This record gives sequence, structure tokens and C-alpha cells, in this order.
Amino acid sequence: MRDLFFLAFLGLFGLMGLRRPFLLVALYAYIDIVSPQRLSYVLLNSIPISAIAFALMVGSWLVLDDKKDCRFSVRQGLMLVLVAWCGYTTLHADFPVEALTKWNWVWKAIIAGIFLPLVLRTRLRIEALTLFMILCASTIIINGGMKTALSGGGYGVLNLMVENNSGLYEGSIISCVAISLIPLILWLTQHGTIFPPDWRVKGFAWCLCFACMLMPIGTEARTGLVCLVILAGMMLLRSKRKFVYGPLLLLGALVSIPFLPASFTQRMQTIENHQGDESASTRVAVWMWTLDYVKTHPAGGGFDNYLQNSFSYFTQETIVDSGGARIERRIVTDRGRAYHSAYFEMLGEQGYFGFFIWALIHGICFIRTEMIRRAWRRSDKPDEAWIAPYALALQQGHIVYMIGSLFVGIAYQPFIFMMLALQIGLDTYLTRRRKAAAREQLAAALTAQNGLPA
Repeated sequence: MRDLFFLAFLGLFGLMGLRRPFLLVALYAYIDIVSPQRLSYVLLNSIPISAIAFALMVGSWLVLDDKKDCRFSVRQGLMLVLVAWCGYTTLHADFPVEALTKWNWVWKAIIAGIFLPLVLRTRLRIEALTLFMILCASTIIINGGMKTALSGGGYGVLNLMVENNSGLYEGSIISCVAISLIPLILWLTQHGTIFPPDWRVKGFAWCLCFACMLMPIGTEARTGLVCLVILAGMMLLRSKRKFVYGPLLLLGALVSIPFLPASFTQRMQTIENHQGDESASTRVAVWMWTLDYVKTHPAGGGFDNYLQNSFSYFTQETIVDSGGARIERRIVTDRGRAYHSAYFEMLGEQGYFGFFIWALIHGICFIRTEMIRRAWRRSDKPDEAWIAPYALALQQGHIVYMIGSLFVGIAYQPFIFMMLALQIGLDTYLTRRRKAAAREQLAAALTAQNGLPA
């Protein structure tokens, strides 16, 4: 029954997209974020629905959509270079079979990031994709938030609708994504037009933000806690009442500690001392191995080349018994451990060149978004009041994601390429507006100079 429901929903969305091509963009976002094939028992698992949605999205744009305002930016060109380089490293990968499996979804995520800005030609489309990304992610976040509130969750215990611990259903990843969405959710409560921000919309948005903040607690993901602290700091710096809200945030954090699960507070304590936690110690050892690897393989080893790593490291823990407390150290040997960091994932798999292109894409997006925020923050036109706050929300979400990716291997996640597409789309949209306004002013000046009626 569940399979039939999903099939009917996706089919209906696809048919609606034949009349409104942009709906196929929303369909693609839904499939890549929610992954309904993982929620299906049999039927959708046998159909490549993600590839079909991608083909429909691109095909409908080529055949049906208006392309007069489409622009291609430098960042999209860099993404093309990145996907080409990933293809090259896949052909020369240390583990060809495993690399090809990862390549099959990575290339589509990057190409989608290149394509999406071409269809984000209006404010409505930019807002629609933003809203759909939030609503799609909220299907996972609300589920996890309710389970956390009712049961408390636990590391590796919180069930986010599926048993498959990958994609956005992995605890650290969904915690990072959830916190990065909070600025965009709050932006919709002030400037949304698809759902005008009345009390119902604001109430839902605030509850969703609370669910986002519960995700690090329910998953017990240290990444989520770091992301939440970073976001709180950025929002506090932007606040006009930081000396009021700062102490209140600190007081709220202290008051909440007794209500947190003991397992959560114990796990968060390992942030201070990574040697006290085997998982954290493993990450550091993998990162050191990666730095040594790229010294001898500067072009990288292709996707999933971490499978060849092998290393030994010391862990220590405090043992309390009848004789008192003592520190026990032991040596651990491990192999084939994942990177657990987008930065080292990109460096190890794509080498120095791939890492440079990837970092350059993110760096340019951050700089351009900051330039947009500064250029439009003093605009007094009602139809431009949304621009600077939206740029700030994208910027804050981007920073949170990149901070979180220090500890999670999410360099190629489709979600971040959608967020980059929103930033590029906003930039190209505003560039078209500025050029159109400049042409109008020039025409008006020439008309006035020639003494003709405007």
C-alpha cells in the first residue's frame, strides 16, 4: 500500500510538471532529499526514480521552459571542471568498482547544482525551491524531533523512518542539515510569499526550528551540537540586543542540562578530549593517513580510496574502581575507515587539484553572497526588502554546513549543491535586475537629452 501511495504521488507530480515544468525541479529535490525509494518495500527500489526525475527536469526545461534569462556563471564552470576531474579520478581509481558505485550518484548531484541556477530566473522560483528543500527535509526532522521529545533518542538508536543509515538519514548529517536550515526557515516567517507569514505559518516554522534543535540531542551527534553553537553565535553577533539575548541563551543552556539524557552529556564531553572516544580518535588517525597519502598521490585515489587505509593509535579512558580512578591507555589497530570529514574526503579522493576547485566554489559563493547582502541591506524599496535577509540566511546556512562538514563526509551531498544553486541563482537573478534597471535609466536619460517625451 505504501509503495502504491508513493508511486501515485510521484506520478501525479510528474504529470503536473508537464504543465508547470518547475514542478519537476521540486520533484527532483523531493526524491534526492527524502529518498522515497528507501521508504518503499519493493516497487520503487526496482525503479531508478532519481535518474528519471533528473531526466524529466532537464528535458522539460529544454523543451518547455523559457530560456531567455538564463545565464551561466563562473561557479557553474568550476563545477563542470570538478565533475570532469571526478570522472578522471574514477577512471584511475584505486578501487574501480567501489568508485564507480559512488560516481553514479555524485555526477548527478554536481550536474544538478550546475543546472538548477538556469531555472531559478525569478524570486518565486528561488523561494519555491527554498521552501521545498525545507519541507522535504522536515519530513525527516519532524519525525526525529517527535521521537526525541517522546523517547530521548540515542546515538545510533534514533530511527529516522528507515534502518538504512546513509544520506540524510544518518544522524550527524541530518543534524548538520537541520541546523543549517534554521536561518532559511526564519527568513520565510518574515518574507515568504507562497505561504504568507501569518500566525499559522510562524507557529509551524518556530516548531520546526525547535525540532531542528532537537536533532543533535536525539541523534547524540557532536557535529550537530557544534553547528548549533556556531549558528547561535552568528545570530547573536547580528542581533541588536546581543547583551540581552547572550546571557539568556547561556541561562537557557544551563537550565536545559538537567533535562538532557545522560548519554547525550557523556558523549558531548568527548569533544574536549578526543582520545577518550574511539570514534573521535579514529577520525584523527584517518585524517593523518590522508595527509600522508596525498603526499605520494597528489591527484588523489578516486572515490572510496579510504578502503586501503590501515593505522594504529592510542586511546585512553578513566577507570573508576575500588582502588580509585586511573587512566587506562590501549592501542587500537583499524583499517578501511571512512574519512568522516568532507575536507579530507575531497583531498584524499580528488587530490590537491580537486580540493582546490571544490574549496574555490564554496569560497566564491560565500564572498558573492556577502557582497549581495552588503549591496542590498540599505535598500528602502518594498520589493527589495527580502534580498539582504535572504542572502544572510543562505550565508549562515552555508557556514553551518561547512563547519559541520569538518566532521562528516558530506562533500558531495545533493543538499549542499542545491544550496549552492540557490546562491548562484540569487546572484544571477539580481545581476539581471541591475542590468535591466541600468538599461531603463540609460534609455530615460537619452530620451530626456533628446527632448522627447519619456
